[in-house]
Amino acid sequence: MIELKNVNKWYGDYHALVDVNETIPTGEVVVVCGPSGSGKSTLIRTINRLEEIQSGTILLDGQDVHDPKLNVNQLRAGIGFVFQQFNLFPHLTVLENCTLAAVQLKKMTSAEAKERAMELLHRVGLAHKAEAIPNQLSGGQQQRVAIARALTLKPPIMLFDEPTSALDPEMVGEVLLVMRDLAKDGMTMVCVTHEMGFAREVADQVIFMDQGAVLERARPEDFFLRPQHPRTQKFLADIRSPFDKT
Repeated sequence: MIELKNVNKWYGDYHALVDVNETIPTGEVVVVCGPSGSGKSTLIRTINRLEEIQSGTILLDGQDVHDPKLNVNQLRAGIGFVFQQFNLFPHLTVLENCTLAAVQLKKMTSAEAKERAMELLHRVGLAHKAEAIPNQLSGGQQQRVAIARALTLKPPIMLFDEPTSALDPEMVGEVLLVMRDLAKDGMTMVCVTHEMGFAREVADQVIFMDQGAVLERARPEDFFLRPQHPRTQKFLADIRSPFDKT
């Protein structure tokens, strides 16, 4: 589904992505983790061209994502993206947020988009909030709406950029539950997250990054129990609670 070949990105003199080579098969859940500033969010944002790359190739289902001739809006309509900060339109209802892109980009009829959106809002437990506006919802509810909105476009792949980091701790679980359900359905997912419990339980593969480079990739069991790279070992030791260390 996704192939990254020798991908490099700079911000001025700062080398944000360093020779990244990864393959993400259809139907796999990949969690990208690492310390702040390691390049995780930059990496995921290059897949739908929210960030441009300076060298290398990113293929999505065989298509060069960074081909200058590519219709970027068409590309993004086929990739579900869930942001850290929800990015809902504050003046639109929940239902309108979910149907807008489906009508404009996917050319669904209003009735088709509404039916699809209501199915998805029901799935994320928010059908009863269809006529609410975003500021009437909790952060966890807004993020679940954002997931439903992305799914309305029927994307073959979902990208999550730290979807729980802006949430209060008690709201994190409700969002992760929706993401777990998507994973069970076989959705191809790439998730940048600090939620290591989610990575351990749901991921098919965990990728660890630091200073723009991928230092380790492994199945969750190997990643958490038998990390190979010294930097990965330190990262996992640092995030364990004091109770784990006693």
